[in-house]
Amino acid sequence: MSAVAGSLANGTVLIAGASSPSGVACARAVVAAGASIVAVDINMERLATAMEGLDGVRMEQCDLTNSEAVAALHTSLEDDGCRIDGVIHLVGGWRGGKGITGQTDEDWDFLHRLIVTTLRNVTRKFYDDVASSPIGRYAIVSATAVSAPTAGGASYTAAKAAAETWIMAMAQGLTRAQSKRKNDPIEQHSAASVIVIKALLDDSMIAAEPEKSFTGYTHVNQVAEAMVDVFTASASEVNGARIVLAS
Repeated sequence: MSAVAGSLANGTVLIAGASSPSGVACARAVVAAGASIVAVDINMERLATAMEGLDGVRMEQCDLTNSEAVAALHTSLEDDGCRIDGVIHLVGGWRGGKGITGQTDEDWDFLHRLIVTTLRNVTRKFYDDVASSPIGRYAIVSATAVSAPTAGGASYTAAKAAAETWIMAMAQGLTRAQSKRKNDPIEQHSAASVIVIKALLDDSMIAAEPEKSFTGYTHVNQVAEAMVDVFTASASEVNGARIVLAS
């Protein structure tokens, strides 16, 4: 079974957590590749500022930790004839502690809610959109710490590992629905992928500490380029892939 490579031209990509530096970088890269954007964030004022100057952007305020709100977002887009071809999921956060005993319930609830709950909510509503699109893609950003966890970052790493597992399960579902379908398999045209970095870097961080080397950090523009590559690579190549970016 051959693999389908996609093109973002005339596609529509939903970016979850679009007001973040990585969200802005991804929005610019996706628009430059010819696609339209549905930019989603919990803070509409911050989102409007982040998307200023970008054409082809529909902005939506949504609390992605709330499954009913995500369902309402999906219905609104569907009613307006807005077909989602892919999702770039950038919702997350960081909390650390002193060793295992320093991992607090508050930090775990925060990380689990932002990293795992938002992912579960969005994938469950938009899975069929990704599966039916000829260029269907769903991608998240994860951390190298998943492969080398520390006691101080246990809660963060566990949440990231759970998110990766969820994406790999989604990838398996897409494979079974397409190229490995029991009856009448079809070309693999949808994929779920994980982009892996050590830490994110953006221009504001460089401006704040111009003398710092930021060794091991990955610039948000590089993440954005990798996201576009996920859409344009063959689906079978990136489905279930854990793509580690060089820092």
